[in-house]
Amino acid sequence: MDTHTSSANPVTLLGLGDMGTALARAWLAAGHPLTVWNRTPAKTAPLAAEGARVAATLAEAVAAATGPVVLCLLDDASVGETLDGADLSGKDLVNLTTSTPAQARARARWAEERGARFLDGGIMAVPPMIGHPESGGYVFYSGDRPLHERHRATLEVPAGARYVGEDAGHAALYDIALLSAMTGMFGGVTHAFALVRPEKDLDQAAFATSLAEWLGAMAGIAHGIAAQLESGDLTKGVTSNLAMMTTGNRTLLATARDQSVDSRLLGPFMELMRHRVEQGHGDEGLAGLTGLLRTDGAG
Repeated sequence: MDTHTSSANPVTLLGLGDMGTALARAWLAAGHPLTVWNRTPAKTAPLAAEGARVAATLAEAVAAATGPVVLCLLDDASVGETLDGADLSGKDLVNLTTSTPAQARARARWAEERGARFLDGGIMAVPPMIGHPESGGYVFYSGDRPLHERHRATLEVPAGARYVGEDAGHAALYDIALLSAMTGMFGGVTHAFALVRPEKDLDQAAFATSLAEWLGAMAGIAHGIAAQLESGDLTKGVTSNLAMMTTGNRTLLATARDQSVDSRLLGPFMELMRHRVEQGHGDEGLAGLTGLLRTDGAG
């Protein structure tokens, strides 16, 4: 573990769920003086035994903070309820509570009105990945740029830090966009296993290896879509166009029927592809579907 002992700044941490506890242990292991507070005091005992200072009250925890005040709570409403009435003037708030982009922007204004500096974060890791750089976990940060630079070394102790802009909502937007893509992938993986599950002589583990390799190989499509959207040329670099994929979808659906698999996970996406082709864009790749998904009419 990278201990960052040369920049062991004090940290105040509010919230000791699974993620908060993992964050706390990473900072303690790196030698950072750590003050913790949790609504349920019993959760602070193990960390106190490991060297954390336990604040008796929320007000005490915030008042004593000379470094970042990190929040890792249940939701955005919990942040407002927890800090209600606390003197935040001059404090550096780093909010790692999962929220929507709109909530993050509103919370940044809320903090500014109370004299605090604000940085929002979206954690792209699960608790076991925290404190282990080799795991690949990281946190998106957005908001006050000088605040991020001031505390970057400290924030990088639990997981990598990726600053994505001064708009306080961008970290949450990155977070939710990536999780949304992951959810779609989970749907495809689930459908794939449903197809092969009945085959008694098919090695599920071997299939999983092929599936993971294939998904990894296909992940680069994200760069192609970005290039098309930025250039405005939605046919740029297309190797498998929508017309071809829509024709191929018939075989995918026929196989699902033959294997007694419901196509509800894939059907809506395939319908979008078919609709785009009917609009006369069969030579495009998938980038044009983003416009069909927008409810505000923005292409």
